[in-house]
Amino acid sequence: MTPDLEALQRPPHPVLVEIEERAAADRVALISRPMGRFLSTVVTAMQANRILEVGTAYGYSTLWMALAQPPAGRIWTIEHEAARAGVALDFFRRAAEDDYIEVFTTPAYDLLENFPQRNLDIVFAAGDDARYDDYLDLVIPMLKLSGLVIFNDCVRDARFTRRFLEHPSLDATLLPIGAGAALGARRR
Repeated sequence: MTPDLEALQRPPHPVLVEIEERAAADRVALISRPMGRFLSTVVTAMQANRILEVGTAYGYSTLWMALAQPPAGRIWTIEHEAARAGVALDFFRRAAEDDYIEVFTTPAYDLLENFPQRNLDIVFAAGDDARYDDYLDLVIPMLKLSGLVIFNDCVRDARFTRRFLEHPSLDATLLPIGAGAALGARRR
């Protein structure tokens, strides 16, 4: 019998639990708690302090990463729905992380075409998986060498998944988290 892995973990930050409850009540999709724990661990291991997120929703994944960042860290996150961005900002304030997070309320593709930040440690995309293929070519040049790009729930689109795994600028793999997470490290 497989042990309940969640029961073995430390409880998440109380604001993360509040986001889970609010999202469930409002029927807003979030990343899974295991994906949140994975992101937190990666941010800690890399000491990632320059993160771009595509798809904020209520700020659940953002907060997992923000809580793991070093003190000088910065997260830029994109949520095209202003109401959701407002909910996320409130949660960021309550977790005392709002000074380190900038939320853009614009369509992601439009912002990514001209996003000024470079040498990012991590780019994380969750949400609009129909646009993942478009985002891939825009975000890879933003990463530093050895920076990570992570796409949540990506295996629904076999063409995107194959392209990601075979991308010449990435050392890439799939992880069995949620509906498959694509993880790639920039190698050139």
